Order: sequence, then C-alpha cells, then structure tokens
Amino acid sequence: MLTDIAIRKAKPAAKSLKLSDGRGMYLLLKPDGGRYWRMNYRYEGKRKTLALGVYPEISLFDARLRREDARQLLANGADPGAVRRDAKRAKVEAARANNETFEAIGRDWMVRQDVAEVTANKTRWILETFLFPELGRRPIAEITPRQLLDVLRKIEATGKLETAKRAKVKAGQVFRYAVLEGKVESDPTASLKGVLKPPKGKHHAAVTDPLRIGQLLRAMDGYGGQFTTLRALQLAPLVFVRPGELRQAVWSEFDLDGAIWRIPAERMKMKAAHVVPLSTQAVDILRALWPLTGQGYYVFPGIRTDRRPMSENTINAALRGLGYSGEEMTGHGFRSMAATRLNEMGWNSDAIERQLAHSELNKVKAAYTHAAQYLEERTRMMQAWADYLDALRHGATVMSFKRQA
Repeated sequence: MLTDIAIRKAKPAAKSLKLSDGRGMYLLLKPDGGRYWRMNYRYEGKRKTLALGVYPEISLFDARLRREDARQLLANGADPGAVRRDAKRAKVEAARANNETFEAIGRDWMVRQDVAEVTANKTRWILETFLFPELGRRPIAEITPRQLLDVLRKIEATGKLETAKRAKVKAGQVFRYAVLEGKVESDPTASLKGVLKPPKGKHHAAVTDPLRIGQLLRAMDGYGGQFTTLRALQLAPLVFVRPGELRQAVWSEFDLDGAIWRIPAERMKMKAAHVVPLSTQAVDILRALWPLTGQGYYVFPGIRTDRRPMSENTINAALRGLGYSGEEMTGHGFRSMAATRLNEMGWNSDAIERQLAHSELNKVKAAYTHAAQYLEERTRMMQAWADYLDALRHGATVMSFKRQA
C-alpha cells in the first residue's frame, strides 16, 4: 500500500518505475518526473490498462476511488476502458456541438484580439502549429495542467525554449478568455509557473560601432538584388521603424512634399499612431522608388504579387547575402543602432524613445502622449542622423555631437 509521503519521496530513475498500491493499481513514475495513476485488469480474458489520472492533480485517495469505480464496472460485466472511451467521445462531441473545444475557444479569442498583423500571425502560428494539434479537439474544460505541461515539454524537448514559453503564454490567454466566457473555472497555466526551462536571453544583433556602420552602409549601397530591396535597406537606418512597419508601408501614409510619414495606429505594435519625420535623404530614396511602385498600394511590394508587402525575411536575407550573419546584424538592429548612437550623441532621450515608438511606462503620461510629441526636435534629430550616416558612409571620422538647442 502506498502513502502520500512515499509518493512524494519517490525519485525518478533512468527507466519508468511502478509503485504498487494493490488491487491492480500502481503509480507510474516516469524519468522526467511525471507521475501517472494506472490500473491493470482483465476483461474477457485480455489484459488491459486503465489510466486513472495524474498525481498530484489526482490524489492517492481519489485514485483509489476511481479504482473502486472501475472494479464495480468489471463486477457488472462492463469494460471500464470502453466506458471511459465512450464517455470521453460523448464529451468531445458535445464540446464540438457547443463550440467548447480548445481550438474553437482559441479561434474565437484570436478573432477578438485587436493587435498588429505581425503579432496576430505569430499567435496563429503558435496555436495552429503546437497547441491545436495536441489539444484542439479536447473540451477546454477537461484539459488539466499536466496535459498542458506534457504538450509544452514536447516543444521544449525539440530545443525551442522560447517557443515553449510563448505557447504557455498563449494557452493562458485562451484559458483566461474561456474563464470570462464561463467555459472553464480556472486557468491551468497558473500552476505551471517555473516548470519550463528559461530560454536564453535574446537580443537583436546590431552594428553600433561608427567604423562598422560606415562599412555596412557601403555594403548595402552595393546590394545587387531587387531594386525595391535595395531601397528598403537604404531607408531602414534612416527611419529605424520596426521591420514590419517598414515592409508594410503604403504610399498613402507618406507626404513627401511635407517630408513626413504618418503610420496609423492599427499598424503599430503599441496601437498608437506614429509620425516619422523624413530627412532629405529619406525623401530622395522614396522619390527614386516612386516610378517603380508609386502607382501601387505598397511602397515595398512582394516579388510575386504587388497585392502583398515584401516578405518579412527579405531584409534579413539581404543582409545575409552581404555577409552579415544573424549574430552581427538584423533588420531590427537598425533600431538599436540608432538608439545607441543618438543617445551617445547627446540627443534628448525622451525624443529618441518617442521616435522609436516605445510604450510609455507612465500610464497617465501615455494617455496624453500624441504622435507629434517632440516633433520639432525629432525633425532636427532625424536630419542630423541622416547627415551623420552619410559622413560614416563616406569614411569620415565623425565625433559624437550634442543636439542643437
């Protein structure tokens, strides 16, 4: 007979262990630490095994109750495994009929999210690739923390630690939505805090040394691929917006005569409208591109069709083609490049942060923040930044400078 103390003290081994409690029931202790209640029985001369739950969600006391229920079914001539399968099938069919499976609730939640397209696409990818195949058909109210953990550890086992972490976050958001909709009582991810391996720190590689910036700019000017990709490469360091905001830019957002780019809130990560003052160099790049794509919708259309923007991999692929690895420079790295150098040059950090369109930490301040905040200073800063990049491109030795009053 098992005891709770004996179960808690039991240590995993290289191979699965069976800790017997008698009358066919035992605790299966897996090498990864998982503890599963099982019961062996015979029905019509065949040896079978019935799953009774996962410890500690199902306590020793509860497991014994389930064992006795199974033995009563056997005494009445029924196969407890078949009874379990029939009940589970009925629950699944009822959940489908009522749109209460994990996938149905998850898709309903996705439709209701007001997020940027790139965020929505990443969420859909995580759910459809990792969570729906494993949990999608199950009634959401029946999913236990251990079942979810098994799915997350399956992702973790492939080395995708960051993906496992994000999958847990997305699953939690779906469950919390289900709680609000009255479909479940609680979010099972709440009990999974700290159970996954922490992902390694991630950063967006960037070139920030002035000499290397000049080398990078000259390399980009010599890019021999698509003309639109060349212009996107050249514009990226001048405006230092997020890669998705650049590649999805549309001509109607630009006022080239007024040298301004107004990005609507729905295209911004922080869901707030953004204004990008355009340097004379940035305007020149866009005017050079106008004859090629100006009659279309996107500034940087895709290669196969102008009905879609440039691929999210295009800029990074171009940088790889120029000899810059993912550990050296990325499309997102132009933001780090600008932030690092502009701060060292002495520009107002608030103006830099506003130009980077970072979220305001102060919620009261955020409520009154306008896209045009510090616009006059940002306009001077963006032109000075473009002139600074030109000097580096031509190999000049440029000293850090303070902003003009």
